[in-house]
Amino acid sequence: MSMHEKNSVHRNEEIKKLLHQANRLMISTSVDGMSNATLKNFVQDGNDLIFWAFNTEPAAEQIRLNAQVQALTVPTANSPSLHIEGRCYPLKDEKEITQARQALLDAGLAPAELLNDPFLIKNKVIGYYRLKPLRIRKKEPLPEPAVQEQIEFPQNRPSELAVGLSDVLNRLKLWIRAVRAPFFTATIVPILLGAVIAWGDLFHAGMRAAWDWGLFWLILIGGILAHAGTNLANDYFDHTSNNDEMNQNFSPFNGGSRVIQAGLLKPYKVLWAAILSFVLTIAIGLYLNKTVSGAYFGKSLLIYLGFLGIALGAFYTWDPFRLGYRGLGEFSIALGFGPIMVLGTHFVLTQPLTHNNLALWHWQKPLLASIPIAILIMLVVWINQFQDLQADAQVGKNTWVVRLATFEHDQIWYEKPFLIYVIFNVIGFGFIFMLAIIGFFKPEFSTPFAFIALLPAPLTFRAIKWGQEWLKRWNDPQADRQKLPYELLRVNVSTIGVHFLTGLLMSLAYWLGSTF
Repeated sequence: MSMHEKNSVHRNEEIKKLLHQANRLMISTSVDGMSNATLKNFVQDGNDLIFWAFNTEPAAEQIRLNAQVQALTVPTANSPSLHIEGRCYPLKDEKEITQARQALLDAGLAPAELLNDPFLIKNKVIGYYRLKPLRIRKKEPLPEPAVQEQIEFPQNRPSELAVGLSDVLNRLKLWIRAVRAPFFTATIVPILLGAVIAWGDLFHAGMRAAWDWGLFWLILIGGILAHAGTNLANDYFDHTSNNDEMNQNFSPFNGGSRVIQAGLLKPYKVLWAAILSFVLTIAIGLYLNKTVSGAYFGKSLLIYLGFLGIALGAFYTWDPFRLGYRGLGEFSIALGFGPIMVLGTHFVLTQPLTHNNLALWHWQKPLLASIPIAILIMLVVWINQFQDLQADAQVGKNTWVVRLATFEHDQIWYEKPFLIYVIFNVIGFGFIFMLAIIGFFKPEFSTPFAFIALLPAPLTFRAIKWGQEWLKRWNDPQADRQKLPYELLRVNVSTIGVHFLTGLLMSLAYWLGSTF
C-alpha cells in the first residue's frame, strides 16, 4: 500500500470515528427555493444515519419531496464538525420502523412518552428517516487544508435518470396536494347528476344521438379547474390572514393543503396558480356559452351561472369579500357545488332540445335533485370546521360553527353546531325520500328510484353516533384536547363518503328512471 493510500485510509477511519462520537445533526432541506434547518438526534446503522421527526414539520415535508439534504454534526468539545451530503428517505417497512424506534430509545436520544404513544403510532404522526451519505467531509477551521479529508459513498448515489423521474413525480404529487384533488368528488357528483338528467331528457325526446360526450368532458374539466382555483385561493388567503398558520389541528380534511406552511410552495405561486385556474375556467365557460348562444359573450343563462359560480369560488376567502369569513361560506359552498353545477351542466347538454330558449328548458327536475347534494356538501365543510374552530375564531373567520359554538373560559361547547349538523343530515335524506315519493306521481319532476339514494343513511346515523360520543369525551374536564380533534376524523371521512355515495346513487336513480 502506498503512502497516499495509507493516509487516505487513516483519514477515513478518523472521519468514521468522529461520526461515531456524534449523535446530533443540523439538517438542511430545501424545496422550491425555500430552505429549512432543524436539529435532530441520530443513531448509526452501518454508514446510514437514522432519526425521527414529526411528519408534519417542514423538514419532514420537504424531505418527502426533495431527498437531497445537507447536514452538519454538532461538535463535541475539541472535535470538529462533519459536513454530510446525502439523500434522505422516510422508512416505510414496519420492521425497519420498529428497529429504528428501539435504537433511538436504547440510545436515550428520543422521548419514550412520544415514540411509544399508541395514538401517535396509530395515526402515523411520527416518522423515521434514513440519511444515506454521498459524501462526508471533515470541517476544519479556515484556512482549508491542502488535502480535503472526506469519504465518498458512490454506492448510495442514484442514477440521474432516477433522480429526474423522482423529481417530476414529486412535483406532480405536490400540485395534486396543493389543489386538494381528492376533494374533486364535490365537483364530479353534481356534474354527473346534471349530465344524467340531461341524458334522460334527450332520451325521452328521441334525441339520444344528440348527446355530446365532448361537451360533457369539457364541462367536467371546467368544473374541476374552478374547484382547483377555489382551493388554491382559499390556501393563499387563509395564509395571508394567518388562519392556516395558527391552525394546530390540521388534518388531510381540514386546515388547507399546508403547502405554504410546510415550505413546499411559495405563496405567490399558489396565488398565480389560482388565477390561472380561474382564467382557464372562464375560457372554457365562454366556449360553452358560444356553443349555447352562438357567441362567446352571447346572452344565455350560462353566462350568469358561470359568473356567479366563479365569484363564489374566488371570493370565498379572497379580499375584500372573504365570504367564508362573514358567515356566507357554507351557503356559497352549497349553492356552488349544488344548483349552479347541476343546472349549468343540464342547461348546456340539453341545448339540442331548448336552443337557448328558457321557456323550453325543464329546469325543475335538476333543481330539485341538486338540493340534497347541496346540503350534503355543505355538511362536509361544516363538520371539517370543528377542528378549525379555534384558529378561525382567533383570526375573525366567523363561520357558522364559530358563531354557534359557546366559549366559556378555556372550554368550547360544540353542542349547537353539532345539532345543526344532525338536523341538516335529516333534512337532506328527508328531501331524497320526498323526491322518491314525487317520482311516483310526477315523473317530470323526479324519479321513484331515488329511494336507492337512501342507502348511505345508516352511515350517516353511525357518524352522528360517533359525533355524540366525541362530544361527551370533549366535555370531560380530564379530556386530552390536543388529541381529541383527530378522533373526530372518522366523522369527517364518513360525511365525505356519504356525499359521494349519495351523489352516485342519485345519478344511478335518475338514469334508471330514464331507462325504465
